[in-house]
Amino acid sequence: MINTKYKDRLFSFIFGNPERKDWTLSLYNAVNRSSYTNPEDIEIMTIEDVLYMGMKNDMSFLLTDFANMYEQQSTYNPNMPVRKLMYAARLYDRYIHMKKLNIYSTKQVCLPVPKLVTFYNGKEQREDDMLELKDAFRTEDGRLIDAESDIQVRVRMININYGRNKELMSACSPLSEYAWLIEQIRKNNECMDIEAAIDSALDDMPEDFGLKKLLIANKAEVKQMCITEYNEAETMEQFREEGRKEGRKEGRKESKEETAVIMLKDNLEIDKVVMYSGLPKSRVLELQRTLH
Repeated sequence: MINTKYKDRLFSFIFGNPERKDWTLSLYNAVNRSSYTNPEDIEIMTIEDVLYMGMKNDMSFLLTDFANMYEQQSTYNPNMPVRKLMYAARLYDRYIHMKKLNIYSTKQVCLPVPKLVTFYNGKEQREDDMLELKDAFRTEDGRLIDAESDIQVRVRMININYGRNKELMSACSPLSEYAWLIEQIRKNNECMDIEAAIDSALDDMPEDFGLKKLLIANKAEVKQMCITEYNEAETMEQFREEGRKEGRKEGRKESKEETAVIMLKDNLEIDKVVMYSGLPKSRVLELQRTLH
């Protein structure tokens, strides 16, 4: 079963820690092609221990007039805009209370501009993309609804696999080193188990990598984060493949409910079933009751 002791993932451990704002700033500058120089201008706003769809946002921070919400994904997820919408609502609620803003006043409140970014490093080949909430507005049979939405959300997806987006990587050394590490672990895992693959990758990391000292000093926790994320990705792929097999038996694609049932039978957490099946939580709970 998936180990849930460590809630943080390696990406947020590196870039979302208040003690390493210089790396957060380096990432921000690389993404936005900016040149801010004072890490102390960053105010970390990540909402700890608040989960949406089974996973919290990796990191959120304020810088000047922008509210940045970053997340790393090893599995392509077209539903990031709706997930970001829900998270952003929580973040702005926190910001309004923190700044003691009166949203019922006749005076316009001042809010930072949201910047939503997903860093993709999955095995599936994916180009950089702009994911939009409007693509989710469909009928039950999947047809796009031809109507203008009053809510618009866009999430910029950036492929950070090793060898991709070289200009971005050259502008942010910690990101380039992180990409190298993930690629090395994957290569090692082709001929050794995941724990040995991580050990070998950390040992082989060049001495001049800025990340190496941090990762070696926290090796046990780093290994657990990597193993947990790897196991979760592998488990989700197994669920999808089981669903595809069930569908092929009857000459059709697997349904969301079949996928959900497979996950529930394996005692996966409800929020994760919701996230990976795409079903409403109420329907997942109904399916769970039918299994008992």
